[in-house]
Amino acid sequence: MKVLGINAIFHDPAAALVIDGEVVAAAEEERFSRRKHGKRPVPFSAWELPEQSARWCLQHAGLEPADLDAVGYSFDPALARPAAEQGLHDPWDHLRLTYAKAAPGFIATALPGLHRDRVHYVAHHVAHGASAGLAAPFAGCDVLVLDGRGESASHLAGRYDDSGVLKTLVTQELPHSIGLLYEDVTEHLGFLRSSDEYKVMALAAYGRPRYLDAVREAVYPVHDGGFRTEPVDWAVYAPARRPGQDWTEEHADLAASVQRRLEEVLVELASWLRAQTGGTRLTLAGGVALNCVANTVVAREAGYDELWVQPAAGDAGTALGAALHLARTLGDTVRPMPGADLGRTWSDDELEAVLRAARLPYERPADVAEAVAEALAADGIVAWFQGRAEYGPRALGHRSLLAHPGRAANLDRLNAVKGRERFRPVAPMVLAERAAEVFARGPIPSPYMLFTHDVAPAWRDRVPAAVHVDGTARIQTVDRGTEPLVARLLDAFERRTGLPVVINTSLNTAGRPMVDSPRDALECFGSAPVDLLALGPFVVRRPGVP
Repeated sequence: MKVLGINAIFHDPAAALVIDGEVVAAAEEERFSRRKHGKRPVPFSAWELPEQSARWCLQHAGLEPADLDAVGYSFDPALARPAAEQGLHDPWDHLRLTYAKAAPGFIATALPGLHRDRVHYVAHHVAHGASAGLAAPFAGCDVLVLDGRGESASHLAGRYDDSGVLKTLVTQELPHSIGLLYEDVTEHLGFLRSSDEYKVMALAAYGRPRYLDAVREAVYPVHDGGFRTEPVDWAVYAPARRPGQDWTEEHADLAASVQRRLEEVLVELASWLRAQTGGTRLTLAGGVALNCVANTVVAREAGYDELWVQPAAGDAGTALGAALHLARTLGDTVRPMPGADLGRTWSDDELEAVLRAARLPYERPADVAEAVAEALAADGIVAWFQGRAEYGPRALGHRSLLAHPGRAANLDRLNAVKGRERFRPVAPMVLAERAAEVFARGPIPSPYMLFTHDVAPAWRDRVPAAVHVDGTARIQTVDRGTEPLVARLLDAFERRTGLPVVINTSLNTAGRPMVDSPRDALECFGSAPVDLLALGPFVVRRPGVP
């Protein structure tokens, strides 16, 4: 079966392709359109489809739209109810239902040759669940989904059996939503809702959860595996912050209180699920699952032996989940996703042609890993563009900015390069076999940067740029077998510096999507104070930089 998945209804439009049960390609529309998150999550944008990413998925596999056996759309309007009936204040929400009902025709128009009858609706949280339970590296697992909202719910807890069939145990009906509550506090703290929730997570490390008792009264689990979220007047605890305004102790303490309560409730929900199923493996999806601090607490306290989180856990991942669910429903045996590097790539000849067209001086060193390690050891900042682009919000050694972890000033330096807030941390890459030496109290391996780890005391002064204010780091472990080039880079850097860690953050500047194409990389290199660009096997140096 050839099955295309589409996410479009809320935000982060994306497409994914599954052929005969194998994940072949997946990409977010923002990487093509260069609009952050693809679009804003308002009802008026619900009609916008991931046309470019869908066409690329088909092109990558050498398919035409008519070759598709099915298309999964990750929202089922038959399950939705008017916003007012769900306790939501969104007078234009009916536009989402109108567009969703017309989606088969819109998709057939966008992909000429596809018959609209091949488009099938997949419930939003089922798509989220499939992106975790069917894509994980093991069969037979529990699944927990939490996000802002789907058709009429904000949560799903269930279990996939060994054959990939989902049994849903409980869902939480709206208006109760942990995701929407976290979005509310994100907006109150002066950040962009449904976009900047990770900034609240970072800010929380600077505060004390002194409002925790009050937040516990507003957010609490119930006996049936669900939860309740009551309205909160956030201004009682901290004044509303305007975007760009300095944050205060009250703001950080409110962030810490909400973050801590999120962790507590997730542990209770996961523990309830484990008690129902007796399962030993848990998978997570939904935007809440991108909260790596909470994921770590769940891994440590919920009682499961293994925890796997979908690297594209937000709505973009529902494109993959819709495709996997539909492929499984139509009879295919689906297999785990091979990794997050599911996007576009360019050959060496294509990369060199771009450099020639740009009339830039460049070189081809004997080993780009050695050349980049030399630049990093000399405290240069490197733009690293290699292989297929990542699916999901994390840069995982394919579209990255790299820096020396032993220079404390490099945290501020990278935040300045990217034009982002100074309180935000950056992440370290480390070889999987070295991770436990440097980092503790977190799942290892951690290839997708979805957990936090304590930095071992002996290493905190040696890799200060990697250490957040609370002594933790969101690490990426690197496997030599799947990421040989990054592994060579880490080896080469350690030979020069004695440090087995390199700082890795996404290759983009504030408000822009992650770099995807060679042209994007050249534009970013030209506009940001980066010392060296490693474009495949080629190196471009900033004038005056050795």
